[in-house]
Amino acid sequence: MAATATLSAKFQISIPKAIREAQHWEAGQEFVFIPKGKGVLLMPVPDFDELAGMAEGANPGNYRDRNDRY
Repeated sequence: MAATATLSAKFQISIPKAIREAQHWEAGQEFVFIPKGKGVLLMPVPDFDELAGMAEGANPGNYRDRNDRY
């Protein structure tokens, strides 16, 4: 799904409707911009509730702490 948008004089970009609908993005949703080479990756910031259970089964032991650094 390729779509284009133009950067306005106020440095704003409107996300095409087809992209918004396919990603289920809503007005007021918060996003993060991650630089990638000559481009940018746009990702929605997840709600805390969406992260619940994401690391189920993870081993909480054997992690590095500040005291473990050289």
